[in-house]
Amino acid sequence: MRTVARLAVIAVVASTATAHADGGLDFIDDAKLLYRVAACGGSDAASTGSAGASSDAKAERISIDSKWQKTVDKHCKAINKKLTAFRKQYFEKAREWFTTNVPSDAPKTVVYPFGGGDLISALVAFPDATEITTISLELGGDPRRLKNLTLKELEVSLGGLRAEIGGLISVGSNTTENLSQGQHNELPAQVSSFLMGLVAGGYEPVSMRYFKLDDKGDVVYLEKADIDAQDAIDSKKIEKTKKDRAKAYEDGNLVGENLQPKHDWQSPNFSLAFSNVEIQYRKVGETTVRTHRHIGWNLGDAWLKLHPQLIRHLEKKGDVTMLVKGASYLLWKSNFSRVREYILDNLAWMLSDSTGVPPSYAKSAGMVQDTFGIYGGAFLPDSQGTKHDEEFIELWKKQKKKKLGFRFGYVDMNKQAHLVITRPKK
Repeated sequence: MRTVARLAVIAVVASTATAHADGGLDFIDDAKLLYRVAACGGSDAASTGSAGASSDAKAERISIDSKWQKTVDKHCKAINKKLTAFRKQYFEKAREWFTTNVPSDAPKTVVYPFGGGDLISALVAFPDATEITTISLELGGDPRRLKNLTLKELEVSLGGLRAEIGGLISVGSNTTENLSQGQHNELPAQVSSFLMGLVAGGYEPVSMRYFKLDDKGDVVYLEKADIDAQDAIDSKKIEKTKKDRAKAYEDGNLVGENLQPKHDWQSPNFSLAFSNVEIQYRKVGETTVRTHRHIGWNLGDAWLKLHPQLIRHLEKKGDVTMLVKGASYLLWKSNFSRVREYILDNLAWMLSDSTGVPPSYAKSAGMVQDTFGIYGGAFLPDSQGTKHDEEFIELWKKQKKKKLGFRFGYVDMNKQAHLVITRPKK
């Protein structure tokens, strides 16, 4: 039997999950490898120092075998070019706008519904946040596969990742099709995207665990037995998905970085144990540990009625800072009323593009809205000319024009950047 070379990793620590002091398996070694290989954190190696230790101190290192360096270097050359441009546009040039307009007393707990893999935008807007929760249909992803990929699989997976999250690290927005496609990458696209956000903002991971929500909405971290049991349940489905994927490669439908065939939403090719992920992180050189959780959940009314654990979880946070952008105008629709009600009942301050809460709902809840940039109609044709589209057009007309020098979320139908702040009336 022919032996296929696999990704060779030299590490001081074992690249396997270990028990976390607070419960659950900690996949930090896999996170650090993804941070280096997929997210391009560090030119040669990613720090693997323990939580609370300074990154300036002597740290353990993860390095890549020379056989793999060319492939990773090619990937990181493309990624770093985009991240450099993104930092300059958003973390530097746009910093003044956020410093001026985000209140200093806004809660440090941030909730970002319809957030996809977009931790990077939350870090741009709220760099001092201590807890960020993103929510979307996309699931976190299995972090264990990277170290077992062949060189060809690594090349294809990294190329796919560049295609799938290219829009996010260019303009802070991505398409549903790209996000769906990421569920079939051998790399965990969502986790890789989150780690890329950390790299862009100058942060590093210190732990990574997976969890579920119990009936009270509390976080329950998954132990090895939980993950093994879910792996066993999902194994047949995953094997079929991988065979279908392999056939697509053989037929030439998926080549290089062009991994975006037309399709409807696709189920993931990994165990559902890896749906919800928590990444604890810190600013490089600092000791303060912050928390990002991503929850894979359908935010439609029908699903939330059957599965209320998410809303119970969110409500326990009290008043929070909200972020909504690129949300396909779902909050305009009648069948997303539950999440809209949660937002209006719990926002202390909210930043959104026009896919946020429409003016009529905001006004009824005692909110006021301040507009920035220019809005002449919805970006997506199906939402143009609707009641809520007209409301937003009128809202912009009534207010003094305030410049916005960058895109953050959807543009309008004329490709004009715009944002709206929603806040309780004083």
